[in-house]
Amino acid sequence: MTTQTTKEKSPRDWPTLLGDNARTGGQGLRPARSPEKAVWQFRMGSAVRSAPVLDDGILYVASVAGVLHAIDVTAGTSKWKFEAGGPVHSTPSLFGSAILFGCDDGKVYALDRHLGKKLWEASSLSEVWSSPVVRNGVVFFGSADGKVYAVDAENGHPRWSQELGGRIYGTIYAAEHQLYLGCGDGRVYSLEAASGKVLWSTATGNGIDSSPAVTENLVLIGSEDFFVYALNAGTGQVRWKYETGLGIASSPAVLGDFAAIGSKDGILYAFELQTGQLRWKTVVGEVVTASPVIADGSVCIQAGATFALDMASGKVLWRADLGGSIQSVPVLAGDSIYLASLSGEVYALR
Repeated sequence: MTTQTTKEKSPRDWPTLLGDNARTGGQGLRPARSPEKAVWQFRMGSAVRSAPVLDDGILYVASVAGVLHAIDVTAGTSKWKFEAGGPVHSTPSLFGSAILFGCDDGKVYALDRHLGKKLWEASSLSEVWSSPVVRNGVVFFGSADGKVYAVDAENGHPRWSQELGGRIYGTIYAAEHQLYLGCGDGRVYSLEAASGKVLWSTATGNGIDSSPAVTENLVLIGSEDFFVYALNAGTGQVRWKYETGLGIASSPAVLGDFAAIGSKDGILYAFELQTGQLRWKTVVGEVVTASPVIADGSVCIQAGATFALDMASGKVLWRADLGGSIQSVPVLAGDSIYLASLSGEVYALR
């Protein structure tokens, strides 16, 4: 008889909206092939104003009715559901065997994602639309009460909170030692991850709902003042900015020196990250507020319909008239694409 020991792997961090700068939801770079048909459709029963996340054959989707469904993607049926204490506008995050999301009841919930049972909850004083992010065993989230909270990822016990100058609806980027976020007071902040101390803040011309993408030296974020900003990650100094036609609630997607972001002018913009040079811009809808997701050689966006654009040229490769949401993000899983719509339909396309 042999005794086998397996070393426990530490859970992978989830430091930003949808897990990485490319907004792949932990899927990594996948092809975005033109779908031929819908293989199943799931009715949530109310609108979806956040992005789904996929792991191990289960698609997690939250609705504004406050219900999180775990959908088996093979059958298109609900494995379990959890009813939170209010509407959910927060895109869920994955950490180990837990799924975390914010709620309009002011709480962040952590559930066992295999069973749907609540592990813990952490409270703020107003709605939590941001996604909880996880770095080094700590969960960070912003609330509409104007505070950033740090809680223990194992049990939700408070570590610290820091009051900023306005409501926080965007998701934090948690780097190794610093946090980066935009705020309703129009400022981009960097906080010390260990204590919440403000390290720097940089003013824009209006409130910020966009969630930043962060590389080693740059913070990229949009503002309701119509501009995209690239800031020095160490100092907050503006490296470059670009004016779009309307306010920006979309969050940037970044891969290498490629960056894409949408604007309420209905256009998806692509830049060289380091210089701010415009690569292309393509009209995709009346308004773009969702984040793009970077695929293998293309960029996908939901803006009334779902589009795939060539990464090099911005040319529309295909369009699917499903997933008519302007606040969700497609899940690219190789052979399948999963979409959530504003009306509460979830689709699997192949």
